[in-house]
Amino acid sequence: MSHISVEDFSPAGCPPAAGRGRGLTLLTAALMVFTVATVSHAQSSQPAPGARVITLDDALMLAEPKSELVTIAEAGVTRAESEQRRVHSEWLPQVSALASYDRALASEFSGLFDSLGPSCTPLTIDAQAPLTDRVSEIERALRDCPPTGNVFAGPSDNGDSEALPFGRPNTYRLNVAFSQTVYTGGRLRAQEDRARLARTNATLNLGSTRAQLALDVAQAYFDALLSERLVAIAEATLAQAESTAEQVRQQREAGRIAEFDLLRAQVTRDSQRPEVIRRRNARDVAFLRLKQLLELPLDTPIQLVANLEDPVLPPPAARFAEAIAAAEAGTSVGRLRTAVTQASNDVQQREAGVRIARAQRLPSVSVNSAYGPVAYPAIAPSFGDFRTNWTIGATAQMPVFTGGRIKADEMSARADLAETQARLQLTRELATLDDASTRLQLADARAAWEATAGIVQQAQRAYEIAELRYREGLSTQLELSDARLLLAQAHVSRAQAARDVQLVRVKLALLPDLPLSNTGAVTVPQAPAPQPAAAPASSNPSTSVAATATPARPGSQRE
Repeated sequence: MSHISVEDFSPAGCPPAAGRGRGLTLLTAALMVFTVATVSHAQSSQPAPGARVITLDDALMLAEPKSELVTIAEAGVTRAESEQRRVHSEWLPQVSALASYDRALASEFSGLFDSLGPSCTPLTIDAQAPLTDRVSEIERALRDCPPTGNVFAGPSDNGDSEALPFGRPNTYRLNVAFSQTVYTGGRLRAQEDRARLARTNATLNLGSTRAQLALDVAQAYFDALLSERLVAIAEATLAQAESTAEQVRQQREAGRIAEFDLLRAQVTRDSQRPEVIRRRNARDVAFLRLKQLLELPLDTPIQLVANLEDPVLPPPAARFAEAIAAAEAGTSVGRLRTAVTQASNDVQQREAGVRIARAQRLPSVSVNSAYGPVAYPAIAPSFGDFRTNWTIGATAQMPVFTGGRIKADEMSARADLAETQARLQLTRELATLDDASTRLQLADARAAWEATAGIVQQAQRAYEIAELRYREGLSTQLELSDARLLLAQAHVSRAQAARDVQLVRVKLALLPDLPLSNTGAVTVPQAPAPQPAAAPASSNPSTSVAATATPARPGSQRE
């Protein structure tokens, strides 16, 4: 810390006020606050007792195996693979077997040919009688005694005259059916192409889901780091305000200043306390979000080891180091975006859909065969009771008139193709724009981070001067409060810029696999706060520390 002389900052002809004899008590105490805060922030990278130390690499390893979104994407890959196998199965022969047993409780053939008339003289033929007499006897027997039993039954191979199925109580059947597709007009080939492309897209979607999860985890990780740093800055600002209020109280008790100055100092101090509470709550929410992504119990204490105050920002994670170095050096080989590949596969799928619709106009040919033993035993069948049915044939089918259905299907398929072709072109344009905007985001974030290094030093120096001027009675509390706010804002801007650089670097490393719908500008936690008139420009004012004093009015500061 440089030594500061009062004469260096006192206006000409304006002697310093009484009270210089108190030395540098107030100045030393106030200036040590941010030093202590910086040291404590550096020490926060050391493991806390009982806390689980987690790096970004650890967080990524914890998140992926337990992610519900990754599980859903993996199920999509399995579903697409099953569809591909189902379509391929239609190329192969289809064989099915059937065994059945039927018990006839009642039959229309039961007793149909039974004789219900009176008894008759049986047929008697004399072999020695003339032919005309023997014929007359046969005619009489047929007229007077008609035949009885099932006239449709005939003798079987084993002599059973009741072997045919009419009216049999038991029926046993064994059937084996075979069919083979011969020609489908290109329908099966198109369906197989479409299923293969669907599986490829499902695999690409799994990679995109993992990349998006990695970006979400990285954002939650750095948001937690940033919120922890903002708590430290808010607590340091509160400590400064408490130190100033205590010094003003002592001066008021000594009768050197008015009661108004004491009230202002107390209001400034008390106004900072709600800000500290808000920052702590925001930190707790950020850590809960990170634990939820990592599938950790919400009451598990964790310790993040990255430091947003490093003068040279290392790669945020070891797995991204090579990709980030190549991207920042401009030596990375351009890889086609996953979203563009998926859109191109969609176009090919729609082209296959057009071929499927057109194949309906062409004939389909298949061959088939059926083999089926059947038996009608009285009780249980034996091997010799079965008779065989065996057929073989071919089927050709072709639509003649469908009322315009095939034409409508083809029109719908061509409309889907035109839509996906337009989406492919749009996806290519958006991918090019997204790649360029991400690189510009990285350049802007790095420029803001490099600029904040000088702003912190300047704000620290300005606060030292304002503290000394106020102690010597050369300025007001308003000037001191503005200097304190500028210093706090400089530290916030530094941490915010470091967080943005690291997060954009992660995004750049994951960019080829990220979905286009979720690769917009990096979001920043919102924490609205008033800005002083003389505050330096911030890359995102929404993250600044709330003012601890009344905002400065034009002309209120002494030069």
